[in-house]
Amino acid sequence: MSGAILVVEDEPSIQELIAVNLEHAGHRVLRAADVPEAQALVREVLPDLVLLDWMLPGTSGLNFARQLRTDQRTKDIPIIMLTARAQEQDTIAGLEGGADDYVTKPFSPRELLARIKAVMRRRAPQLTDDIVEIAGLRLDPVAHRVSAGGANIELGPTEFRMLHFFMTHTERVYSRAQLLDEVWGDHVFVEERTVDVHIRRLRQALEATGHDSLVETVRGTGYRFRRSPA
Repeated sequence: MSGAILVVEDEPSIQELIAVNLEHAGHRVLRAADVPEAQALVREVLPDLVLLDWMLPGTSGLNFARQLRTDQRTKDIPIIMLTARAQEQDTIAGLEGGADDYVTKPFSPRELLARIKAVMRRRAPQLTDDIVEIAGLRLDPVAHRVSAGGANIELGPTEFRMLHFFMTHTERVYSRAQLLDEVWGDHVFVEERTVDVHIRRLRQALEATGHDSLVETVRGTGYRFRRSPA
């Protein structure tokens, strides 16, 4: 399950090389050559990960990473810094500035894709293709299939995305607003009560196998997905 990746790189040939390999791997690519262009894109579409060159014209990539980390809307976006600066102090500065990983140039596209997968698995597991299994409930993102005890469970696309998010973020309470951002996207404007409708449909689909009890209502706050039945 590939996400949208923002590539912020001012060297056209490197930007093209990265974009082509990302698209070949199934990712949707957003491109920017400097920080103002990247900021405009982020306002329109919240990317799932940012590949960020350190040395950019005007505002540096490191400063942009710090901006992303201080903004409530973008603070959790995974960031991989791309740079020719290979000194230890540069690596430390990049990581302390908000980067989740630091890739030095030159790098192979294969290495970069592996780093992206590793960061997404750690920071945004709902965007990976890894099979998830909890309490006998099994979700396969590639086959788009949910099963339990050998029986398939039919889910609509929204319920599938919701279940995938829940199963990769267990035991944490999420408000309706947070679930709207995570499942629908932060630029989709629907009523918060829409979440309740899809929660009810999800529970109904899971009821036959007894997994509906994993979806817990936290009164006055939101919903939590448990790792074991209550």
